[in-house]
Amino acid sequence: MDGYARDIKLFSGTANPTLAASIARHLEMELGHVNVERFPDGEIFVQYIDNLRTADVFLIQPTCNPTNENIMELLIMLDAARRASAARITAVIPFFGYARQDRKDRPRVPITAKLVANLLTVAGANRILTMDLHAQQIQGFFDIPVDHLYASPIMIPYLRDHLKINGEAVIVAPDSGSVKLAHSFADRLNCGFAVVAKRRVSATTVESSHLVGDVKGRDCVICDDLTSTAGTLCAAAELLKKEGAKKVYAVVSHCLLTEAAQEKLKNSAIEELVTTNSVPHTDLEGGRVRTLCIAPLLARAIKRIHDGESVSSLFRVNPEAMLFL
Repeated sequence: MDGYARDIKLFSGTANPTLAASIARHLEMELGHVNVERFPDGEIFVQYIDNLRTADVFLIQPTCNPTNENIMELLIMLDAARRASAARITAVIPFFGYARQDRKDRPRVPITAKLVANLLTVAGANRILTMDLHAQQIQGFFDIPVDHLYASPIMIPYLRDHLKINGEAVIVAPDSGSVKLAHSFADRLNCGFAVVAKRRVSATTVESSHLVGDVKGRDCVICDDLTSTAGTLCAAAELLKKEGAKKVYAVVSHCLLTEAAQEKLKNSAIEELVTTNSVPHTDLEGGRVRTLCIAPLLARAIKRIHDGESVSSLFRVNPEAMLFL
């Protein structure tokens, strides 16, 4: 940062202002002032009220539903900050949209995650701060630094202290893509480990065919990075119950449930879904969803980035950083 401290300025887009306000509170500062408006024809207009010249700017905007609107808003905010002569601009993206389109798995399809990375960089981002990417290789899509956080330091204390998950329980990967994530939870909680094989029938329908591991008479926790249709989670929970599991819980970093998915979850074998406020969502009736706040984690990361300190220490499980909504 040119050898001397810059003023830190924090701004929020319209995607998740509640999370941004909470991050600001933990940093003991106020959110910056910015006007984000929509013209009648849908165009987005952004104007910063605060002076950004030579400032260290952090823009908080998860690119969740409506994904295209939120991405475009973030791009325009980045461009406006760059043209206002900010010294450095960090895009804080708790949930990175289009992360599931990270490779060519069929002929003549795009790699949209790479396209979004290019757009963010060209628009003016100097750094990215994100959490639990669907595919970790997306970090390599950027030619700028990426700080990749994990929600596990927030979630593991809740599982251990509130749900009483211990060595008798089993952590379950609902598909092959979530094996590494689930295995890390199993190691930290000193639990057993199992894997469910799944077959996707359509964009909204999933079948779980068989289970590798012993779950009979044991509590199970299904771990995944995100859920939108709840198909993978519910199919895995049903199979676990058939195999004799006692109680089934689920842990996901990003909860993108549609209305149909919420209904599916209500009627599933899942006792409780533990998630974060990386994206705004409505908790289900009856306490079926428990939301943990990631604002303390993101606030510490922002401060460390601003101060030029290591962010890797935030990967450790830290019960003090955990808040419940």
